[in-house]
This record gives sequence, structure tokens and C-alpha cells, in this order.
Amino acid sequence: MADKPTQLIGQSGPFLDAVERASAAAALSRPVLVVGERGTGKEMVAERLHRLSPRWEEPLVSLNCAALPETLLDAELFGYEAGAFTGAVKGRAGRFEEADRGTLFLDEIGMLTAAGQERLLRVVEYGELTRLGSPRVISVDVRVVAATNEDLPRLAETGRFRADLLDRLSFEVITLPPLRARLDDIRPLADYFGRRMASELGWRQFPGFTPRLVEELEAHEWPGNVRELKNVVERAVFRWAEAERPIDALDMDPFDSPWRPRGAFPQKFVAPDWSILPKEAQGDRNGRVPCPPPGERPNEAVSTPSDFRGAVAAFERRLLEQALDAARHNQRRAAQLLGLSYDQLRHAMKRHKLSGG
Repeated sequence: MADKPTQLIGQSGPFLDAVERASAAAALSRPVLVVGERGTGKEMVAERLHRLSPRWEEPLVSLNCAALPETLLDAELFGYEAGAFTGAVKGRAGRFEEADRGTLFLDEIGMLTAAGQERLLRVVEYGELTRLGSPRVISVDVRVVAATNEDLPRLAETGRFRADLLDRLSFEVITLPPLRARLDDIRPLADYFGRRMASELGWRQFPGFTPRLVEELEAHEWPGNVRELKNVVERAVFRWAEAERPIDALDMDPFDSPWRPRGAFPQKFVAPDWSILPKEAQGDRNGRVPCPPPGERPNEAVSTPSDFRGAVAAFERRLLEQALDAARHNQRRAAQLLGLSYDQLRHAMKRHKLSGG
């Protein structure tokens, strides 16, 4: 596995606890299970376990168990002999043999087939394997580090994962906290990713972020965790045209566009939640929002088609103001009430020159 340019960065208590446990377990040759949501840095923890271990000069080999079809996964792990299956013209060593005397990182271990789990159990327990199509037993000395975002104990209870294999893999279990539990780490991570992108773009210096943008970063839920934060920050730096001025614009969803393809089939319409808006701004039971009462309609006396856009703009502004008031100016909540994304709301507020847009 090639060296990664990204480092383990953080200062929050939950993150430091996880790193400390990984550092303590590195010196042993026992299996370690790394658990965490997508994007939390499981592969980097596996690399730390290897680099701090006595095996650091030996190979670090990785395999994503979810990236291969079931028919190829066993062959990739344990190797095969010529003629073992259609297309096997000559034999090949598997990842275990490649990682001999080193470390094998198995990502998405919960996706391993039942047969693969049985064979893996034998390697972990006895250090022995057989290539597909061969009766010869091969001895290997491999330290296994496995990772998953699944609840393996629950999978074991339902028979989808071998309980005895789980026992062997879980000598030490390191659970990585999601980014939403590491609020103190968002700013240093954003600075790190921002500086790297600024350097890649050839900027003389990194101008940093405005306080408003930092607040927006810290308020986001980050379902994709550190990987998502990295993409958002690097995209913000890349799209910022003024290298001397602090960055003040984010695009959380790069797919957000009025021209975004919606697929071949009609999408199910989800009506926005109007119930919290003032009564006069709420729609009927079919979700339709009424026009303002007579006497309050913008440009009511004008009937020429050229004023249609002005009337629509005035009504749109009024809906924005009512949603913001109802949400107590929490822009994310207001966007939800209107059925908009956060960025769509921000664009609409800027278009109507509303405060905070």
C-alpha cells in the first residue's frame, strides 16, 4: 500500500484516545479490528499500526473486500494454481503470500464470503493456507488488520459472519469517532487541507477562512466525515478566485445544479414542511401555497406580461422572509422548510439581498 499524503490530524479527546490505542497495539503481532463510519480514516490507522510495529520494513498490503466479486475474492486473498478455474493460465500468489512477514489490511471485512471467512480463520489461527486448486499447505507470517463500518457482533448473531473468526480478529478493537463528535478537529483539518490545495495551486500563501465560513463548517453534520470535509475544503479553495482574500464560499453539494439530470423516470415529489410557517404562508392540503390576499399582492394593478417576473420575485422574497422568521434565522432549518438545499437558499437570499445571504 503506497504512502498516503494525508496525516492523522486532530486534537479532540475521542480522536486522541483512538490514536493512542492504535499506537499501543502496534508493537504486538495480534490481529486488530478498526471500526468506524466511512471516511473516518480506518486505512490511515492501519498504516500507523504497521509503521510503528516491528514489521515496518516489511510489506504493507491492502485489499478492499467489497471491491471484488465473490468469485474472485478468495483467489485474490489466497492465490491460485494454473487451471484452478477458467482463465487461470498460470498460478499466482495471493495477498497473504505478498504480505508474508508484514501486515495485511483487509478493508470491508464484513463483505468476505462464507468460504473466505472459513479460510481466513485458518490463516489467522494457524498461519497456513492453500492456493485454490492446490493441496499444498503454505505457511505465512502475516499480521492481519481488518476494518469495517458494519456491526460485526450483530452480523455474527444473525449468522452472516463467523463468530469464531470475529473472536480471532478482535484481540483489540479500535473504534474511530465520526467527525461530528470531533468538533475541535474541524478547524485544524480544514486548515491542513486548505493549505495543501493552496500550495498545489501555486498560491504564495494560504489566506485562511472567514469566521462565517468556519461556523458553517462546524455546523455541518459531515456524513462522509473527514473524506467529505477534505473534498469540500479543497473544492472551496480551488473555486476561490482571490488568493489574497480569506475564503468565504462553500459548495457542500457539487451536484447541485438547475440542470442536474433527474434520471429516466419521474422523481417522487416530496412536499416541503410548511406547517411551521405563518398560517397565511402555508399551503393547502395538496401543498399549494396561496397568493397573498387582495391588496397585498405585489404589482396588483399591473397586468402586462412584462411585470410577471417582478410579481414572482416579490412573492419569492416574502416566502424567504417568512421561512427565515419561522426558523429564527437558522438558514439550514429555513432551507428544509422551503424544500431547498442550503446552497439554493443562500443563492436565493443573495439574489434578493436579504441579510446573511
